[in-house]
Amino acid sequence: MTQAGGFQGRATDQGRIFQAAGDQHIQEHHYHYAAQNDPFGSLPVRSQQSAQSSAAPHSVRVPLVGRPPGVLRDRTELMDLLRSAVAGPGHGIHVVHGMGGNGKTAVAYTLFTHAVREYGRAAFWVNASEYVSLRAGMLAVAGDRGAGPGQLAAAAAGQYASADLTWRYLDQSDEPWLLVLDNADDPDILEQGGWLRASARGTVVVTTRHATASLWTGPGISRHHLDVLPLDDAAQVLCDLAPEAGDKQAARKVAERLGCLPLALTLAGSHLAHQLLESWSMDDYARKLTEESTTLIDRGARNSGSTSSRQLVGRTWQLSLDALTAQGLPEATTLLRLLSFWAADPVPLTLLMPLARGQVVLAGVEPPLAADGLEPALRGLLDHSLAEMVQVADLRCVRAHGVLLDSIAAGMPDSARAALAEGAAALLRAALPDEDIPQSESREVLAILAPHAVALLHRAPSETTAGLLARLLRQLHEAGDWAGSLAMSEAAAERAAGLLGAEHPVVLDVLDVMARGLFRTAKYAESESLHRRVLASRERVLGPDHPDTLRSCFGLHQPLDLLDRDEESEYYIRRTVAGQRLVLGEDSPETLLSRTFLLEMLAQLGKEDEYDREAPEVVADCERLLPPDHLTTLYARHLHSAGLEVLGRHAEAEPLARRAWADRARVQGVDHPMTLSAHYNVVRIVHALGMTDEAISLMRQLIEVRERVLGPDHPFNVGHREELASWLGAEES
Repeated sequence: MTQAGGFQGRATDQGRIFQAAGDQHIQEHHYHYAAQNDPFGSLPVRSQQSAQSSAAPHSVRVPLVGRPPGVLRDRTELMDLLRSAVAGPGHGIHVVHGMGGNGKTAVAYTLFTHAVREYGRAAFWVNASEYVSLRAGMLAVAGDRGAGPGQLAAAAAGQYASADLTWRYLDQSDEPWLLVLDNADDPDILEQGGWLRASARGTVVVTTRHATASLWTGPGISRHHLDVLPLDDAAQVLCDLAPEAGDKQAARKVAERLGCLPLALTLAGSHLAHQLLESWSMDDYARKLTEESTTLIDRGARNSGSTSSRQLVGRTWQLSLDALTAQGLPEATTLLRLLSFWAADPVPLTLLMPLARGQVVLAGVEPPLAADGLEPALRGLLDHSLAEMVQVADLRCVRAHGVLLDSIAAGMPDSARAALAEGAAALLRAALPDEDIPQSESREVLAILAPHAVALLHRAPSETTAGLLARLLRQLHEAGDWAGSLAMSEAAAERAAGLLGAEHPVVLDVLDVMARGLFRTAKYAESESLHRRVLASRERVLGPDHPDTLRSCFGLHQPLDLLDRDEESEYYIRRTVAGQRLVLGEDSPETLLSRTFLLEMLAQLGKEDEYDREAPEVVADCERLLPPDHLTTLYARHLHSAGLEVLGRHAEAEPLARRAWADRARVQGVDHPMTLSAHYNVVRIVHALGMTDEAISLMRQLIEVRERVLGPDHPFNVGHREELASWLGAEES
């Protein structure tokens, strides 16, 4: 070879010539192995490019994790099983799977240290998140177990099967071992290379987010699902990390808000323990979480020694979504964004059916989620532990973790929010039970949907979402879940008022539900006060004869009745009837319902003649004008019999009361509060007729069910127990 300037050279056999000029300096190192020392024959050394692409990890003898766990809370049963496997003769493959952030690596790390310190095992840690790191790590394991440089070079150069080489030396190991394949979230990497094998000399533990891979179902493989921590253990993690920030009770509040997710707990504890300029308590932290949950949690990573994606709640799940996109399922991202508009509670699959049927379309959303893409997207989320299937009552549901949903919502592109919020509202609206469906069938569905309506108002505040929540809360109240509708209406009213104004019709509708809930939970004075406030606002904003204003008159008469202000109560129920006859018509179900409640007042005020004229007419009108088993008809029969009981006409009342009770139980369910009211009506009538044994038996049944539904301290139950005691005392005397 000749080059300008006179440099010349010649090489023979394996020699090579390099020429340099100026400041260039070249070094070349040669390693030669005798053929007799290489069991695979005389193989060329791997190229520099090959060496760089499979560079060995810094160590396979030390777990290379972001932050080693201090104390592993809970996980006792799983750790006992895994420790027993490591202490045994080998053969086992254990796959620990679960959502990102659930502590799979922490379990493997703890087992690793036990294996080394307590059992004297050779332990190896290999990052299996991608092919390059897996292959390099496994070859390093082979080298640790005795593979020679030439063998490793041949395997690295692709001239010998890397997995075969590694497992040959693992099988021949002179000491038992533990092999951890961490973050094996793409099982295809393990399967295609034949990297996952069992050996008589050791135990293999795999950590993965992929829950359903066929590879995990092979012979000799045991699967272990890792869930979030129990609440007490989660609170203890926070106390371990930040003992000065608060007591166990305060830690429970933070842990519950974080969904007991180990990664979130670790980051929160780290943040609380390492503040310099501020000194938040756990109560302070809990309040801050409502404002900026994901961002706040991830601040703890600055103190934890690692800011990799797997150590940040705002980014760890993106790894799984990226993997799904690489597998051809980008729509899984859109589905998870849709779910983030709802609560972390179970989402019935029926809620998603209009999307699967094309009845609801998510227009203009990227990546698009078409009807035929919903099922694969859902399966992808389940496969990668981003969601799980749960059964609630008779409904199959999907559930995602709250911190996951918060982080997805926080990172959602603005361009997708409006369309997804509209789709979430349309799906929720379509899922609401028809108001003609028997309440015994709709109550459970409404209770499941209610948290999602609350969350939707929080994620996408608007008049539409507030109105949807108001409608759902009213249905939930009418279905008999008085405590549940009351609890949610308090928060919903505050949220809606801040959004729409204190006297917006939707806000007043939510407050009306709240006032009715206060009445049904025996807070009569509070109910009266709130009803008066809503009535005054509706009169001012809507006018005195608006249907909503008349509904407030109806609502107000009820607490006044139980506060023994019968004349005021009569005034408001008569105003309701007169106004509804004028505005809604004589045949309106609402007008008929108000007429049935007027019967109750007439009996209480001793207006027997008017009662006798009105009662048969109201019942007949309901039966003639309304569908069979309409709730207003049930009220008419119920209050007709109750009025007769108040007037002392017990023999006349008995058959009507028994029918009303049976109808309520059939239509609304045996434990609906109004069914229990009809039950009590029968008890009083039977006792008044001298059928004491039956009355005592029925009263005991009533107390048992009412205590379960309303709680033992509800005034109704206190009164029932006193009444029963007096009957029993009279029997004994």
